[in-house]
Amino acid sequence: MAKAVRTLDLVLLRTFVVVADQRSMTAAANALHLTQGAVSQQVRKLEDMLGGPLLVRQRGGIQLAPLGERLIARARQILALNDQLWADLQGDAVQGSVRLGAPYDLAGAWIAPAIKSFMEAYPQVELSLTCGSSTELKSAIASGSLDLAVVEESVEAASGECLSLERLVWAGAKGGSAYLRTPLPVSMVAETCAFRAPVIAALQEQDRPWRTLFENGNLEATVAMVSSDLAVSVWLQSTVPAALDILPAEALLPELPPVAISLQRSKGSASAASNELVRHLRLHLACP
Repeated sequence: MAKAVRTLDLVLLRTFVVVADQRSMTAAANALHLTQGAVSQQVRKLEDMLGGPLLVRQRGGIQLAPLGERLIARARQILALNDQLWADLQGDAVQGSVRLGAPYDLAGAWIAPAIKSFMEAYPQVELSLTCGSSTELKSAIASGSLDLAVVEESVEAASGECLSLERLVWAGAKGGSAYLRTPLPVSMVAETCAFRAPVIAALQEQDRPWRTLFENGNLEATVAMVSSDLAVSVWLQSTVPAALDILPAEALLPELPPVAISLQRSKGSASAASNELVRHLRLHLACP
């Protein structure tokens, strides 16, 4: 007797992946334009189909259960193949222009692979990249001068679709001693730096005297100053330049909160080209 064919529901898979990425039923419901009850029901239906829990609630939000860990990567592959097939069948429908914004520290290792993948798939689309601070990029989204922007935000105040959570770390010169000075010399690149508020709050909570040093908005110049042991700075863990070292716990600098890497879209930007770029950004930037 032939074995019955079992088929996974792509709608349920997509809901599961969005909940896993957002770590919140409420945030997932907003991203999917569904009610929270509908999202919970879809996740339960998939769990019933697969015979076990996919998600668990913890203090920091929703996390993957062991079965969810096994499913997530394959679910992403299935959804990516589905989306790619639809894009291929649309043919010339994916064209036009897309204006993307990103912070300077994310433009390289984070954003470049997604852009490369997108441009290889859709060479006919005109893509422009604008770099700036997250504050500037949010303003550009609000004014409509950008279609999409990847920004850095505090987890509590995140207003876009969360693509990833990143640890914020202190960095200094290799073998340097700037972290021992009082007041602590800190370079945060510019006054509009997204990390400025949490860094100041952490220093104040520790009651650590500090002063800002060299904030001219230039990332390369900041790296040069810090690598010369004139100051310490703060980076996402995955973007710390090779010329600097992550400072250890022994440096006794205050612990810093995680940062949300979020995707923001301007109103009326839902073209086929922008939707495809969003898909590539999700695939390359989303947490596993």
